[in-house]
Amino acid sequence: MDNGPKAMSTFVRGLKCRLCGKTYAGEALNFCTEDFGPLEVDYDYESIGESLSRSKIELRPFTMWRYRELLPIDGEPTVGSQVGGTPLVKANRLAEAIGVENLWLKNDAVNFPTLSFKDRVVSVALSKARELGFKTVGCASTGNLANSVAANSAAAGLEAYIFVPSDLEQTKILGTSIYGAKVIGVTGTYDQVNRLCTQVAFKYGWGFVNINLRAYYAEGSKSVGFEIAEQLGWRTPQHVVVPMAGGSLIGKIQKAFNELHQLGMIAKPACKIYGAQPAGCNPISDMVKNGREQHRPVRKPNTIAKSLAIGDPADGFFAGKVIRDSGGWAEDVTDEEIAESMALLGRTEGIFAETAGGVTLAVARKLIEQGRIPRDEEIVLCITGNGLKTQDAVAGYLERPMIIKPSLEEFEPMVEGYREPALV
Repeated sequence: MDNGPKAMSTFVRGLKCRLCGKTYAGEALNFCTEDFGPLEVDYDYESIGESLSRSKIELRPFTMWRYRELLPIDGEPTVGSQVGGTPLVKANRLAEAIGVENLWLKNDAVNFPTLSFKDRVVSVALSKARELGFKTVGCASTGNLANSVAANSAAAGLEAYIFVPSDLEQTKILGTSIYGAKVIGVTGTYDQVNRLCTQVAFKYGWGFVNINLRAYYAEGSKSVGFEIAEQLGWRTPQHVVVPMAGGSLIGKIQKAFNELHQLGMIAKPACKIYGAQPAGCNPISDMVKNGREQHRPVRKPNTIAKSLAIGDPADGFFAGKVIRDSGGWAEDVTDEEIAESMALLGRTEGIFAETAGGVTLAVARKLIEQGRIPRDEEIVLCITGNGLKTQDAVAGYLERPMIIKPSLEEFEPMVEGYREPALV
């Protein structure tokens, strides 16, 4: 019987700076006091290797917490115990439509409870917030994170303050307000919202999941990579395409693959990782395509993919490094390409992805056409959120229902038109 992991002190040494390596205790801190570099969790992999194995993982419920020794909390989660375990869908009809042989969709559009991958990072961050004694939590968000923090905070009995750009899609604001969170719309870009939240977090001593709890929060994204590798039979695919906003997810997927290899669970990863962004907010893809080490912030994002509209991504430098080191690439796509790919995904695989999913598929198609992703190799696309949250973005690209009177005579000529060969 699996009696659960040892205490966190066995597996986590604390935090360390990603730039200079300075170490810190496991506290609510997201930057190095020496060089202001971002902090990340520092694990004791030797102890984890002695405790964790494939067979032990496979005996556990299929949620993200089956990999809990590689997540930075004490023992069992206290928030979001059912998060993760989303399907890896073999997308044969979509593969045929775009002319590839072996295509998978990691579908976090059905994640619990708020239909996006953000439930993964939030369940880690709020479990950690409770361990650190926070009673009030919050976030800066472009939508999905707001939904998840509000829902999971309500379930955990935490007070939540959610800061969003005031022009956010109304469906996402509604999907946050329903949980009783205090929602504050801020006139300005996401980056301006984030700066305000940094000031609030330090003035009031609250636990903001993507600010002072960011080091723990980001680790939840690794579970996407863990699940992909296990669902493929404990191996990595040849190519993974990942949407980029702040740039953390793409790096954590690579980190997940590397951790599994370090623990002897998979062979050395030979996976090229690709970043996807909208053309109206493309600081990371622009950096990669122009061969720069640092991104240039986009001051006024302009895209239907509002969940990816972060003009000054916190992990931009590290995302670019992941892409280059893996041999991948980055691309960006127009609003029209995003909406068209959302519709293509829906009519081939029955998956309604939000705009970020449209970005991911549209970029994959572009990379395939460029020859950067071979048509005969295995590809995984990361679908990170549900299209029910961004219906307006695609509404103008879909045909309106035909209106007829309740008579067979009116239906017959219409159905003949439908029977004409459909275009994919």
